[in-house]
This record gives sequence, structure tokens and C-alpha cells, in this order.
Amino acid sequence: MSRTVDDDDHNLEALGYKPSFRREFSNLATISFAFSIMGLCSSVATTFNTPLLLGGPASATWCWLLGSCMCFTLGSSIAEIVSAFPTCGGLYTASARLCPSTHRAVVGWLVGWLNLLGQIAGVSSTEFGLANMILGAVSIASPEFAIAPGKTVGVFTGLLITHGILNSLATKHLAFFTRGFVFVNLGTTIIIIMVLLATTPRSEMHSASYVFGSQGIINETGGWNNGIAFLFGLLSVQWTMTDYDATAHISEEVRRAAYAAPSAIFIAVIGTGILGWILNIVLVLCSGPIGDLPGISGSAFLQIMVTRMGVPAALFLWSFVCLTAFFVVQTALQACSRLLYAFSRDHALPDSGYFNHISPWTQTPLRAIWLTTAVSILPGLLDLASPVAANAIFALTAIALDTSYIIPIFLRRLYANHPEVRFQPGPFYMGSGIVGWAANIACISWTLFVCVIFSLPTVLPVTRENMNYASVITIGVIVVTGVWYILSAHRHYHGPSSDLTNAETRSRLGASQGIPVQEVFADADEKKSQSDGIA
Repeated sequence: MSRTVDDDDHNLEALGYKPSFRREFSNLATISFAFSIMGLCSSVATTFNTPLLLGGPASATWCWLLGSCMCFTLGSSIAEIVSAFPTCGGLYTASARLCPSTHRAVVGWLVGWLNLLGQIAGVSSTEFGLANMILGAVSIASPEFAIAPGKTVGVFTGLLITHGILNSLATKHLAFFTRGFVFVNLGTTIIIIMVLLATTPRSEMHSASYVFGSQGIINETGGWNNGIAFLFGLLSVQWTMTDYDATAHISEEVRRAAYAAPSAIFIAVIGTGILGWILNIVLVLCSGPIGDLPGISGSAFLQIMVTRMGVPAALFLWSFVCLTAFFVVQTALQACSRLLYAFSRDHALPDSGYFNHISPWTQTPLRAIWLTTAVSILPGLLDLASPVAANAIFALTAIALDTSYIIPIFLRRLYANHPEVRFQPGPFYMGSGIVGWAANIACISWTLFVCVIFSLPTVLPVTRENMNYASVITIGVIVVTGVWYILSAHRHYHGPSSDLTNAETRSRLGASQGIPVQEVFADADEKKSQSDGIA
């Protein structure tokens, strides 16, 4: 194992960073992390209302299949880049390395903030969804229980603080617990599928035309045509398969990172796509009268389980669905804190490197973990004053993250032959032929298309309460961070920069690659010296 760790650390040093984390994540723990960040059954549980109740049952079935196939092209393209740049900066670091030096600071700044704020919004919205799932179960068990905003925010805040505490454990403990997440996630999904099929009488199962055909197209949008209503079914699968690069952000804690991290992304996308399609088919098949949904809990997924299994069995399995959502936030908070750490390491935050600190007790970035936790609580607290504003921030997640993903994919192709851009493929590589090009073009085109769908209000007529503010918030983030960069941040941020200070290390790396040391680190040194001079 020491040989593997030495190779990983050498590769990280070659990218310009000194090893700071302990590499405790094995192949199983890394794959489990990748599956857990998607949280199949819990993500479907929190988003199933949208395709089923807006576009109809057929929308839930076919949009999952279509969306997961296209997500596979995006996941493969991301895995290819992660394999070449296995750092905790993830696609943020990669994007700045895949363009000429004159653009690196601006590109890194834009992609970094889109990714960081998208991940924070994802942590917050998933935790808020978990709080509603828990309270929804309470309302099923005790119909007289009233769900109030204060109760939801209280549960939400308590859960986030709990996740902050758990993320403060040493990496070896995080890796140990993470190994079991995948079995709970996939096991719960498979058991729900089997129990629903076993408890639904054949006579009460819907027909194939309802599940797959025209009978299952039910437009409840209030004004959109059937085509747009049908496409709203994509929101569920795209939300589930959103945080692809979370595994990249823990790559400095992963053994054989250039192999394990991209492979985990690839396997998780395929597994989630296939099993998720089966889950959607079974849910629709056993859903009963659509007029009875979403039920008292507000969750069509939970109501279907209650109808078919009865309250005790449904709530027992629902506890595992909630546990899966708990794992989603656990892994998402870990990934987000590592990105925040990387951002501070590259002087992108005006913190003088305060959050670029590894605790000597846990070998983890405790300061970054608790800053991420504190900031993630804020959108939930906003729900007390304005649920519309809170939901607007939650809506930032998918568009911001997906946009940050396709930028480095596009840059890699655009500047493939540029003399300042040196893309050295990692072990996971689709090649320079038609397969790689097809996957890259498909995922970029698809992401731009679904971003339009993400921006549409799902119900007409549009009111203040049902307006979709996702695109407005995303553009606002770009404008605000752009103005910040122009007015101030350009003085301390110059793109990803090396934190290696040992001349012997640099000399050894340059020699091993057959490249002059000055060429390997010149750009990073220039930026670092400029930053130090300003400081």
C-alpha cells in the first residue's frame, strides 16, 4: 500500500500540490462514496412528484431512461478529466489547466464559484429535503401532527450540525463508515422494488399503456403543451445525477486516485441509471389512482408505499430512505469542504489561507468543514422569512453544477492543440477518436438543453410563489462574482498555483518527467509570487 500512496503523492506533486491528506479511501469506499452522493432512492423520493404529477406516469418512465443515457456521456467525460487531474479542486482545477495562461484566472474563478455555490446549495437543499421527509413520515404516523416552517428549519439545522460533527472525524473513520453506504443505498432500493411488486395485486397494477404509452401522458402544468410537460420529467433524473465530481474532491484521500475516482464515477452513473429506471417503472406500475397522490405527507413516493405496504412497513422502509438521504449530505458536505479548502489553497478566498489548514489531529480541513456547514445553514434559515427566496437558492444547484462541468470539457477540445495547454490523459481515457468526441459533444449539447428546461416555471400561470428563479440566481452569481473579481479578487487570485516549496522536490519532478523544472512550475510560481507580493 505504501508504494501506491507514494505514487499517488508523486502524481499530486507533479500537478503542483504537496500531499496534505491521508489516503484512506479504498476502491470500495470510493465507489460507495460515488453511489452515495447520488442517493438513488432518496433522490427519487424527493423529486418523483415532478415527473408524475406534471407530465404523467409515462414522463417519469421515459425521461429517466433518456436522461440517464445522456448523463452517462457527461459522467464519462467528467471521469476522463478527473483521471488526468486527481486533485481536491476537481473540475475547478482542471478547467484552469485546460486553457491558455491568459485565461486561467478568469476561467478558474468562474468555474470555481459556480461549482462551490452549486455544491453548497446542494448540501442545503438535500438536508432540507431530508427534514421534510422525516416530518412527512411523522405526519403519516400521527395525522394530527402539523408541519410548520419552524419545525422544518429546526430539524434541518440540527441535521446539518450533526453532519458537521461527523465530517470532523479523521479520514480513516470517514472511509470506514462510507464503505457501508452503498449497501444501504442499493439494498433499500431493491427491497422497495420487491416489496411493492409483492404487495400490489395484479389486478391493481397499471397497464403497459399507462406506464409506457399515451395513456400515461397526463398534463397537469396548467398551460404548457404536452411536449414541455413531458420533458419536466427530466428534472428528477438530472437532479439525482447532479454531483458527479464530488468523488474528484476527495481524490487526495483516495488510493490509486487516477484509477479509483473516475472508475467510481463511471460505475455509479451506470448503476444509478439502470436501477433508477427499474424503480421508476415499479413506482408507476404500483401507484394506484393518480388523484390520490401525493397524499397527506406531500410525497407521492411515500404515499405509494403506504398504500401498498401499510403504514408500519412503509415507515420502516422509509427510515432507510431517510438514512440514504443522510448519507447524501454526509458525502456532499465532505466534498464541498474539500473544494473550499482547494479554493483557499489557490488564494481564491480573501482569507490569507486561513481555510487552507489541515488539522494535525484529524488530518482534515476542519475550518473548511465548519465554514461549509455554517454557510449551508443560511438558505434553510431564509425559509422562515421567505420560502420563495429559499427555494430560489435551492434551485441554483443543478444549473450551476452542470454549467461548471461542461466548461472544462469544452475547453479541453477547444485548446487541444494550444502550445500552453498540456493535457496528459490519465488511466481512464476514451481516446482521441470518435467515441471521446461523441461523448463530449453529446454531454455539452444535452446539458445546455436541460438548463433551458431547468429554467422554465413548471406551472402556469406564473406567480411569485411558483416562479422558477434558477436561471436568475445563476446569472446573478456570475455577475456578482465577476464584479468581485474585477474590483478586488484579481489582486489575490491568479488561478490554481503550486504550494510546493521544496526545491529538491521540484527538481526531482521535473527530471522524472523529462521537462525542465522551470516549465513545469513557471506559471504557478509566477502567480504565487504575485500573490505573495500583494499580501
